[in-house]
Amino acid sequence: MAGEEAYTFGVLTLSDKGARGERDDTSGPYLRELLRGQGYVEAVAEIIADNRELIAARLREWADERGVDLILTTGGTGMSPRDVTPEATLEVVDRLVPGIAEAMRMASLAKTPNGMLSRGVAGIRGATLIINLPGSLKAARENIGVVLPALGHALYKLKGGTRDCAGEPVSIQPRP
Repeated sequence: MAGEEAYTFGVLTLSDKGARGERDDTSGPYLRELLRGQGYVEAVAEIIADNRELIAARLREWADERGVDLILTTGGTGMSPRDVTPEATLEVVDRLVPGIAEAMRMASLAKTPNGMLSRGVAGIRGATLIINLPGSLKAARENIGVVLPALGHALYKLKGGTRDCAGEPVSIQPRP
């Protein structure tokens, strides 16, 4: 199919304890394996502390300097004082994609009333889609499951694809 390509991704895990080596990251490796299994090409992955300036700097670097097509963050979307991932993301994105965050929250809310407490956002910086996911493996798995069916088409359109949204789903193929 014309216009198919393999998109690159990065997974940024936000966790004070994880960055200090005091907690194993389970959501980051899950997301990496899932996306690789879908044909996406891993560009970068890292665990850093819940620090707004550091998160924003990393998002800028991955989008602007590395040219990563898709950045998934995991962690820092709750209501604790150290949960600043949405604020860091809002600082760096040019445009919001509210439907992604709305869909994730609706799916979470169908499972638990605490789903409404997630503050994750999704947005675009240049040609990069950035999506905030919760840090727990269960919640990250549920949320990416909601978004995954639309990711290929979202990235295709973000990269300038001209096929209509009502057309056939865009598939991705690994690079040779």
